Amino acid sequence: MVKASSMFKSKRPQQRPHQGPVKAKAPQRSFRNLIYLENYISAREKDEIFDFLGTLYPIWEMRYSKHNPPPENQKQRPLLRPVYWLGNWQFACLNYYHPPKGIYDRCVTAERYPPVITHLVQKIETLIKETFDPRDLPRGWNLNTCLINYYGDQIHEDDKRLDCARVGEHKDFEPGPVASISFGEKALFQFVSSKGTESKSQVVLQQWLEDRSLQVFGGDKFKKQLFHRVQRVDRKSGIRYQLNEIENFETRRINFTFRFVPDEHIVPYFKLKQTAQEDVREYMEKLASHSNFFAQQLISPPAKKSEG
Repeated sequence: MVKASSMFKSKRPQQRPHQGPVKAKAPQRSFRNLIYLENYISAREKDEIFDFLGTLYPIWEMRYSKHNPPPENQKQRPLLRPVYWLGNWQFACLNYYHPPKGIYDRCVTAERYPPVITHLVQKIETLIKETFDPRDLPRGWNLNTCLINYYGDQIHEDDKRLDCARVGEHKDFEPGPVASISFGEKALFQFVSSKGTESKSQVVLQQWLEDRSLQVFGGDKFKKQLFHRVQRVDRKSGIRYQLNEIENFETRRINFTFRFVPDEHIVPYFKLKQTAQEDVREYMEKLASHSNFFAQQLISPPAKKSEG
């Protein structure tokens, strides 16, 4: 039997031997509240992260659910890519975290970061606190939630491929700066101004996100005023990653996006309202089939004994 980590690593391009820490280059562009550093993740850290990724079983999520049906002019649809969350899980059908009104029944307690991610997050948080204006850091801010996106091609029965390695323009509504690290093929990341669906969005700034790079953005301009999107992912390096139990999909880029959700808005599964529990129960059961943590989440806590 092949271990999950070995399965995941089998498709990776061969790397040169590790020769110590790689010094991060200076930001390629100088903007307030925007950082981009190439080679921020060392080869050794990347190996540790990929060993961890080999233990995960990403899932496909549908955008809507029984209690959150699609709008009249839309149909139920899957997300463009498999995902996995750490820290807390924001299921698509629960509408993600969106203050000030969308804060409850959105964020379900998820697995903690592994040691290599914890170490990296601490370094990134220190960098942000040293670089960003303190007024752009909300009280209690820390990068306590992480979305892992797997970008690639859907493969149909006739062997035709549908390139879905992209993310449409959107904003991240979690308060404070957002950080991401990228692996695999480079991605064209764009900040755009948008005046709605009736007009074409204008690219304000773009950056190719390379393998092992770090990007951080925040503040009014990049976080609140502009939208951002992944326009496309390159395929020139021929990188391919094999995912556990994900069929008919070929991954060429993996991205970790770190954000902040106040602890009081993160709850265990059993504390979600009943309708939310019903909408995500199937996902929780699928996660629990490979995760002791999620298996425990599905077990309701014992009722407290009444006194007297």
